[in-house]
Amino acid sequence: MNLPKPSLPSSGAIQRRALHDEIIEKLRDMISEGELPPGTRVPEKVLCLRFGVSRTPLREALKVLGSEGLVDLLPNRGATVARLTLDDIEEMFPVMGQLEALAGELACQHATDEEIAEIRLLHSQMVLDYTRSNRSAYFKVNQEIHGKILRAARNQTLCNVHRALAGRVRHARYLANLSQVRWAKAVEEHEQILAALTARDGARLSAILKQHLANKLEVVRESLLGEGMEKGGA
Repeated sequence: MNLPKPSLPSSGAIQRRALHDEIIEKLRDMISEGELPPGTRVPEKVLCLRFGVSRTPLREALKVLGSEGLVDLLPNRGATVARLTLDDIEEMFPVMGQLEALAGELACQHATDEEIAEIRLLHSQMVLDYTRSNRSAYFKVNQEIHGKILRAARNQTLCNVHRALAGRVRHARYLANLSQVRWAKAVEEHEQILAALTARDGARLSAILKQHLANKLEVVRESLLGEGMEKGGA
């Protein structure tokens, strides 16, 4: 007699995966926003207490961040937040610009009307955060917009490659001081991004996104040079 195999509840695996992703995202934010500065040790005990987790999921999350270049994993010494050099930044941003340009072109082909409407709502929230000078909220919504454009491209390979660089690029942006003039210009560029996406003008959106990243590189370069960072050094 063949008895049916008992089905295993899926909720446990989903919850564990959600916990894993949440820890990774929290650590990314702490690094990007400077709560864990470059060159400092990652305080595993403190973070385990803060997140209410054991060391195993925390260390699994640190391995992911190590593969993204956000932390350096040292044998028997834990993890240290990676330092960024100008050489790193000048290599990363043009690559990210090409990836975002491709994402924009593909999103114009594949995005649903609902997805574009969601991006339009996020854009409105981002502008509101800008008018309130709420930089932290502005950057979070800004990242959501770029993430939605990326997902609307319907290309998992592109998403995977983008993810490998995204954390370090975001880290570099937070290290830079964004002037009021440049901030206003960035908002204007996002207006152009939304207009091109709404018109489904792939070539136009691709060009805007590529220039958008080039402009970000200039801001980061000028800010970090002003703080005394040398090429090839921290």
